Amino acid sequence: MDEGAPLIAQLAHVELLTPRLSESRWFFHDLLGLEESERHGGSIYLRAYEDFYHHTLKLTEAAGPGLGHIAWRTASAEALTELARRVEAAGLGRGWSDGDRGHGRTFRFLTPDGHPMEALWDVDYYAAPPEQRSRLRNRPQKRPLRGVPARRLDHVNLMARSIPEMRQFFTDVLGFRLREQKIGKRGVEIGAWLSVSALTHEIAVMRDGTGAAGRFHHLAYWYAYPQHLIDLADLCAEYDVPIEAGPGKHGTTQGLFMYAREPGGTRVELFGDVGYLIFDPQWKTVVWDVANEADLEKSSIWFGGPLPDTFYTYGTPSRIETGSGKPSR
Repeated sequence: MDEGAPLIAQLAHVELLTPRLSESRWFFHDLLGLEESERHGGSIYLRAYEDFYHHTLKLTEAAGPGLGHIAWRTASAEALTELARRVEAAGLGRGWSDGDRGHGRTFRFLTPDGHPMEALWDVDYYAAPPEQRSRLRNRPQKRPLRGVPARRLDHVNLMARSIPEMRQFFTDVLGFRLREQKIGKRGVEIGAWLSVSALTHEIAVMRDGTGAAGRFHHLAYWYAYPQHLIDLADLCAEYDVPIEAGPGKHGTTQGLFMYAREPGGTRVELFGDVGYLIFDPQWKTVVWDVANEADLEKSSIWFGGPLPDTFYTYGTPSRIETGSGKPSR
């Protein structure tokens, strides 16, 4: 394959561990309008109405909240093989698995901070039943009448001890491009936003000030319609879903946001606008000097209330140990 070709095409799905499986399903299915694709064992598979694959979210029952894994679809079968080779060379590979509901074999690996990830190529595309087929031929199903429906999975955000180490892994090994960056006091890198597409980020990494390793900050579903954040905030207040921050707008990525906690304990961002897109092949990384008071304020909040302290300190672990002593999968 072409050495310069991207290895990863997109974020494929996220597995969340939850101690309250039925209530987590209610949040994603009834409130956010995700569709249930399948149930198997202790897991429920869901997708938003403009997600083309079998699922973009896997909810797995566990003793506590956590990240099961993040899955990326490669650009080709050859790219999957090359990704495995590069990750093994970096000492972070965990071997191959036979796959899961909705997709074929995967290569499992860890980030330098310990977040579990998978890469895959073969996927099952969602086929809507006749009554759910949309007349829009570029939409995989009708828009739901339930909740304030999210349109697609957008991005993930990780917490880590060392941002430079994480950034270098994603850029040098996996081929992501650094889109925006935050530099703090004494030149310490505290945040990085990276993508493989025109989006400003499919993944962001922020420094974990607690010193913990491998924690998960949030996953985000995209709405496109900013009004839906207001509608969703109203429903969260009505149904006692805790809103952590927003609605508001970040300076970094220019994204309209609202952060809430799903009942299992994971932070979820509802992303109300695309922010901006990057088409320039010579794009220069946007650097925010957050040691500067103006950059500190405007990079985090362009408008809206301030982010609470929990935004910088709360995260869920990367795995929950089961009675067998193995990560829940």
